[in-house]
Amino acid sequence: MGNGLTYRDAGVDIDAGNALVEAIKPLAKATARAGADAGLGGFGAFFDPKRAGFRDPILVATTDGVGTKLKIAIDADCHDTIGIDLVAMCVNDLVVQGAEPLFFLDYFATGKLDVETGRKIIAGIADGCRQAGCALIGGETAEMPGMYAKGDYDLAGFSVGAVEREQAITGAKVAEGDIVLGLASSGVHSNGYSLVRKVVEKSGLTYEAEAPFATGEKLGRALLTPTRIYVKSCLAAIRAECSPLGGVKALAHITGGGLLENIPRVLPAGLACEIDAGTWALPPVFAWLRSVAGIDAQEMARTFNCGIGMVVVAAADDAAQIAKTLRAHGETVSEIGRIVARGAGAGCIVRNTGHW
Repeated sequence: MGNGLTYRDAGVDIDAGNALVEAIKPLAKATARAGADAGLGGFGAFFDPKRAGFRDPILVATTDGVGTKLKIAIDADCHDTIGIDLVAMCVNDLVVQGAEPLFFLDYFATGKLDVETGRKIIAGIADGCRQAGCALIGGETAEMPGMYAKGDYDLAGFSVGAVEREQAITGAKVAEGDIVLGLASSGVHSNGYSLVRKVVEKSGLTYEAEAPFATGEKLGRALLTPTRIYVKSCLAAIRAECSPLGGVKALAHITGGGLLENIPRVLPAGLACEIDAGTWALPPVFAWLRSVAGIDAQEMARTFNCGIGMVVVAAADDAAQIAKTLRAHGETVSEIGRIVARGAGAGCIVRNTGHW
């Protein structure tokens, strides 16, 4: 019996998995919040919305991944921030409904578990949860030899938030003449990386080379700048005192599909958004991507955030106060457009891209 095959012989190291769980327990505990104790190791995790202060909550759930940005993290051997991206892609989608993120779970799959790499990844997830104010209450680590090439891994995230029933943001109150505010992104965030990787290939640069758009920084590290988490600033804006017109009427997280595809998702039928690209400066990383590959301006706006990671729609009388609140919470805010009648045109028009 003692000479029989073991799970380790098949490529799965249970001891390594247990070591990772022990290594990340303090990281999860540091994200504890009212309603959850952020403990790990059980079959399921409990969360009490009443303890979190909600009276009549609607639950809002999201799930997402990081896409092919993972390939840059793997190729550049930089794993400490990719977990922030994972959290950001989920919680930024929650806050656009007016929901406060409550808890987060992750799924981490790899061919051969490296405990230190796993710890770095989950440390990033815990960092993202702290930024968003949600608890990391569980997750799954899967070691699957034969499914992934050596060194490869995949990530998925799941988050649940809550909003009081009468405070949910649906975009239904958006009206012609409303102001569109743009919140600056931290970089490319976590979308369009299949194109980014093509551009890097075309440039002939390695991820160890100096980034042409960030002096003194390696290209790989610069392209891995984590997605900005807008939760706390946007919740402050949503809860700010505004006119009876409604304050924050809609928010749009600018992810896959860029400005052109995401903003119309939160607008009522018959309305469109006109964006003036001259109201903010195109960040250097996007200027470099466009110059190397000759990407058309409309393709840029359909693929990337182009420097605007979150859009807020507000009544004209409220826009200045909302912008002030957002700035007080660390955001760089520009008035980038307004809501107009759609007619037979597109749901989002980006004009004045000549400086791109």
